[in-house]
Amino acid sequence: MVTKDDLERFKKELLEEIRRFAVYPQKAGETSKTWLKSFEVRKLLGISAGTLQNLRVNGTLPYTKIGGLIYYKYEDILKLMNKENT
Repeated sequence: MVTKDDLERFKKELLEEIRRFAVYPQKAGETSKTWLKSFEVRKLLGISAGTLQNLRVNGTLPYTKIGGLIYYKYEDILKLMNKENT
């Protein structure tokens, strides 16, 4: 039988693992995160929440949903930015 304490412990362990994989050594001029939340992407790209949603819906910007949060790979955002500049 799984108890509430078991689930809380699992949640904490899972969040620690996500945080551990979300950060890599910082390169000059780049963010230190591998995964960005929606508000970080909007700020980085200078776009609205609706525009970000359109990028998700039409498949322009891949994303991963964990729980109720949406995460974007930093490298995918760089690719998108490079596409717009070419």
